[in-house]
Amino acid sequence: MLSKIFLAFSIISFTCFSYAESKLPQHEIDALEEITRTMGATYWKFDGDSCQIKMVGLTQEPPDGSQSSIECDCSSQNDTFCHVVRITLKGYNLPGTLPSQLIKLPYLREVDFALNYLNGTIPKEWASIKLTSISLLVNRLSGEIPKELGNITTLTYLNLEANQFFGVVPSELGSLLNLQTLILSSNNFFGNLPETFAQLQNLTDFRINDNSFNGKIPNFIQNWKQLQRLEMHASGLEGPIPSNISLLTNLSQLRISDITGPSQDFPVLSNMTGMIRLIFRNCNITGEIPSYFWTMKKLEMLDLSFNNLFGQIPNIVHVGHLRFVFLTSNKLSGNVPDSILMDGSNVDLSYNNFTWQGPGKSACGDYLNLNLNLFRSSLGTNALQGFLPCSQTLNCPSYSSCLHVNCGGKDIQVKENGENILYIGDGDVVGGTAKYYNDYENHWGFSSTGDFMDDGDSQNTRYSRSLSSLSIPELYTTARASPISLTYFHYCLENGKYTVHLHFAEIQFTNDKTYRSLGKRFFDIYVQGRLVWKDFSIEDKSHLAQKPRILSAYNVTVTDGILEIRFYWAGKGTTRIPVDGVYGPLISAFSIVSEELSCFFLPDSKSCSIHNSGRHKMVIGVGFGVTALCLILIMIGFSWRKGYIKGIMRREEVFEGRDFQMRAFTLKQIRAATDGFSPTNKVGEGGFGPVYKGQLSDGTWVAVKQLSSKSRQGNREFLNEIGMISCLQHPNLVKLHGCCIEGDQLILVYEYMENNSLAHALFSSENQLKLEWPSRLRICIGIAKGLAFLHEESRLKVVHRDIKATNVLLDGNLNPKISDFGLARLDEEEKTHVITRVAGTIGYMAPEYALWGYLSYKADVYSYGVVVLETVSGKSNNNYMPSENCVCLLDKALYLEQTENLMQLVDERLGSEVNPTETKNILKVALLCINPSPSLRPTMSEVVNMLEGRISIPDVVPESNAFNEDIRFKAMRDIHQNKEGHSLSTSRTDDSTGHLTHSTPSVFGNDLQEITSES
Repeated sequence: MLSKIFLAFSIISFTCFSYAESKLPQHEIDALEEITRTMGATYWKFDGDSCQIKMVGLTQEPPDGSQSSIECDCSSQNDTFCHVVRITLKGYNLPGTLPSQLIKLPYLREVDFALNYLNGTIPKEWASIKLTSISLLVNRLSGEIPKELGNITTLTYLNLEANQFFGVVPSELGSLLNLQTLILSSNNFFGNLPETFAQLQNLTDFRINDNSFNGKIPNFIQNWKQLQRLEMHASGLEGPIPSNISLLTNLSQLRISDITGPSQDFPVLSNMTGMIRLIFRNCNITGEIPSYFWTMKKLEMLDLSFNNLFGQIPNIVHVGHLRFVFLTSNKLSGNVPDSILMDGSNVDLSYNNFTWQGPGKSACGDYLNLNLNLFRSSLGTNALQGFLPCSQTLNCPSYSSCLHVNCGGKDIQVKENGENILYIGDGDVVGGTAKYYNDYENHWGFSSTGDFMDDGDSQNTRYSRSLSSLSIPELYTTARASPISLTYFHYCLENGKYTVHLHFAEIQFTNDKTYRSLGKRFFDIYVQGRLVWKDFSIEDKSHLAQKPRILSAYNVTVTDGILEIRFYWAGKGTTRIPVDGVYGPLISAFSIVSEELSCFFLPDSKSCSIHNSGRHKMVIGVGFGVTALCLILIMIGFSWRKGYIKGIMRREEVFEGRDFQMRAFTLKQIRAATDGFSPTNKVGEGGFGPVYKGQLSDGTWVAVKQLSSKSRQGNREFLNEIGMISCLQHPNLVKLHGCCIEGDQLILVYEYMENNSLAHALFSSENQLKLEWPSRLRICIGIAKGLAFLHEESRLKVVHRDIKATNVLLDGNLNPKISDFGLARLDEEEKTHVITRVAGTIGYMAPEYALWGYLSYKADVYSYGVVVLETVSGKSNNNYMPSENCVCLLDKALYLEQTENLMQLVDERLGSEVNPTETKNILKVALLCINPSPSLRPTMSEVVNMLEGRISIPDVVPESNAFNEDIRFKAMRDIHQNKEGHSLSTSRTDDSTGHLTHSTPSVFGNDLQEITSES
């Protein structure tokens, strides 16, 4: 017995001694230091003997919630050393790049670099490591996924969520046959899902939320028999949901929402007995709710909201514990069955056609132990029935004409226009999952729908958010949030016109260089049931987090005593920054004020200041990062212009082998969309060629821009336009859907702009569209934001070179989008911009560019000033009829400024609706932009700030005699006076769109890059 004990003790001692003596090889220790330095760590201390990190990060003390570890394997019997097999550096806000030095750790299997501030792309060198797990969740990583990752056949886990990756997902990833988890959510991927993904038969978790994928949900998902979790919220993919999804019997979480496509019946899911969370939200599903859902024992959440479901809810008691039932915004009818009123559940039936649930109905019982939302769940004869379920009184004792609410906060007095205004708080209202709240005394309330999934909060007691900060007004330190839908309503209102002010501040993200600043929040805003802001981003609109922003809707009509403001999350934006469950609408406060009646609150409060302005604001979205592809495409265009691509060649040869990584259309598809380029579908003609309206097979309307058949210029512009616009995505830049390169055809396919161009709206005698003052102001601000993005915010700094009213397109909501990037070029600050061939449009070109070939982004600023003057005046600068004092629109604007009669420039068609203050401000900004000296012109970001009131506008004070001696107009004025009525002839080449090219001497004797508009 003693001998056995001694033997056991010897073995244990030897094992301990062997581990104590084992340590990392020095080259792995050195590699770890290189890796952390590459990732941006300032501090690094590591004990190679114990395999423990002593210090790492940007500071000596680790950030709250950070995780760091090096896991070593010392189990090898044939090796006296331990080896690094796992690295975790999570939540340290490291600002560097992904380290290629991982290849120096041959035994490495897992890396977790989540929650940092890393930039750059994934090193191709990683493909040579036998990694099994890669987590890069929440960083600033960009570029395309290297196809070489498909060589890591050992990989079982890949998480790229919440980064800035873009492009087409490489088909090579279909070779990762051992892959179990693939998470690509919250990036900028486009194109179809690779067919090779059909081979990933070991997948258990697949998520592609918040992307821009194309095509339909693929049928090959039926091959993923092991799949347990599938997420496709706002993925970009289209419906219908494949019927063969029923083969995925192991699914426990199926989340699909916000897909376009044809109406479809409910997919058969009866064999998915292990389902826990089922979400088919906004999927255009029609029909009745299948009764088998009530037999799924494990089902905890059923979200079928925002579909076209009709019929009655099955009167069947659920066999398990169905905690969340969201049937919002359908066409369900009949009575609300008792079976759905389950203890401890959250049931939202808002926006349906049920029988009105009045007093005495089971759904109105005080004994119910559940959260039940019946807001607008019925259509009654009385308009108030939908807003006042279970109410005994459906009459208004009095009527009001205003309301101010502090969302998520307490009652607060706010000074506005010299008056103290009471904002009523709703911060004490608990709940929100299926919440109906009504302040019967003041006749307002809210309806909130949804559960913040994955946040670990099963109680859902509070949907209010707060921020302790002295840097923003108290009104903006609190907010109400909602995961799906939030509606505020005010009833018993006097009928008439109202102004709605919406107060926002992004209080859940930060402005520092940490992962907490990387969140993106988008939601839609409806006023009186009409979509007024799509994909609204508080931070984008305010340009910073934790900064107040007010959006206003004017002339809101109330006809039945009710006003409704609704916010909806359409699946876009991040969901895990700074923590899981941060997404959806967020509103700080709002006010509803009559434009016609005085407004009174409590006896001790002051009356509202009433403004009768007709302004209406717009919203912008997100611009995306620039890809390596963009640079390649632009270099191709540069090579063409420099003559490196020479010879007379067919178009197929020019573009052969160029993978533009965008949707490629066939000529057959284009012909079908445009009815064979039918003249009836022709909507325009430019130097590039004709433009046609078309409809794709999926119903999408597009604009088809066709290259002139004999235009060498078109080849260059085609290359340049693809190279530029495929890199630049912004709400105020036109979106490129794809292209067609076939035979002798070069075709660009854009999003279709319903209202044609700004020039057509302003100057065309055939135009039936009336541009009111609020729309013109919004258009000017939108153009400015698009140019600010091109000049300053995009990674590629671009000079457009052809800003004019013809190249500003208007969508259905009159939002402006800059188009035609055929003449655009990069603005490289370190190089002198003097070119020998000038290209642009007469009347819009800056004088230093037109005369001397000096090009900078200030040339676009000048052109923008001209467009603003045209927009305000309704007159074209190029078609202006000379008068005794003025020879062009710019000349007249300067003359009226000098004589203090600037308001005479305003379009007479606007009448009295013009806001004088806004008009004078925007005209002063325009005059700053057309200053002859580029150094005195503002930047476009300064223009945006001036127009939106964040910075003051300098007075335009021309020097004495400056007006009469202005070189831009003096010669023209002399000619007009001496040869009145005689047309001026020049040697310049001018095409149908006003483009010109001419040569100017280069002061440096070199021919820098140029793209001219030649015939």
